[in-house]
This record gives sequence, C-alpha cells and structure tokens, in this order.
Amino acid sequence: MNNKVYIHLAKGFEEIEALTITDVLRRGGVAAETVSITGNKPVRGTHGVNIEADILFEEANYEGCRMIVLPGGMPGAANLGEHEGLCTKIKEFAADSEKYLAAICAAPMVFAACGVLEGEKATIYPGMESKLAGSEATGENVTVSGRTVTGLGPATAMEFALKLLEVLEGREKRDEVASGLLFDRR
Repeated sequence: MNNKVYIHLAKGFEEIEALTITDVLRRGGVAAETVSITGNKPVRGTHGVNIEADILFEEANYEGCRMIVLPGGMPGAANLGEHEGLCTKIKEFAADSEKYLAAICAAPMVFAACGVLEGEKATIYPGMESKLAGSEATGENVTVSGRTVTGLGPATAMEFALKLLEVLEGREKRDEVASGLLFDRR
C-alpha cells in the first residue's frame, strides 16, 4: 500500500508539531505532504511562522493516502474541526481497516467531534480531556488505540512523529531515524 501521509494545516496550527512530523516522516522515507485547508498554500501558524503547504485540500488524492495527521495549536485545531470535507475524510479513514488517523495536542478533539474516537483511548493537551467525549483520556505522551495515534503536545512532537513512523514503516525504520536524530541517547 502507498505510504503517503497528509499533514493538514489550518490557520493557527502548531508549528513545532507540523514541521517535526513532516520532517521525521520524510527522513523515514514516507511521502509526507502538507495539505492546506484554507484555500491558499501559504498558511500562518499560531506563532507567526508562515508555511507554504505542498498542496491544497481540494487537490489531495485521499485514495492514495495511508494516514491523515492533524497537528494541534489553537486556533488551528478548532479551524480543522470546522472543515466539513476533512471531517468526511476522517470518517472514511476510520471505517477503512488499512488507513490510520493521527492527531496531537488539541487536535484529537477534532476526531472526537467527528465521532471516530468512541470507545478508544486517546491523549490530548492537558486540561482539554472533556473534548474527548466518548473516549478514555490516558494522559500519556503518545497513545495508540486501534488505528488511531494521539499525542500530548509540542514537547512530545518528536516522540509522536517517531511513533507514526513506526506504525507506518516498522520499529527498525523508527530506530534508524531516531538514532540519526539522537533521540534515544541517554
């Protein structure tokens, strides 16, 4: 199966999360592309960093995509949650046994709002647990539940990105990239 991953950007996205995920996945050989849901390729992050997305939502081919990723940040996560087309794709991915969903920081609330976290375990930015209605909040840095991966926040972005790489490409590839990044050094 294709290993394409779409990292979705909305105005106010968390830069550390979006860029770390994109970078780590690309280092691991995954075809990671940033997707703007704003209608424009330039997207401004929550801390004023402007990123030029690879493609627009309207140009994305989700049939060839293996994982939908949502970085957090506010109001970025809220803006993602207001995009009806994205919610439709999230529901389609949740129903497909070969596809994955991933969200970090405030963004797991988008999955909950789309109704795909019911009965799952998930983690979310501390203080936002009530936004995970229907799921069990773990408080872990990274939680894998079925085919859904959730992460706690900016400080856990590297751990989260490496878990995504492991889910997609296996533990050996994760360890190879982590070693090059000096992640597991103690």
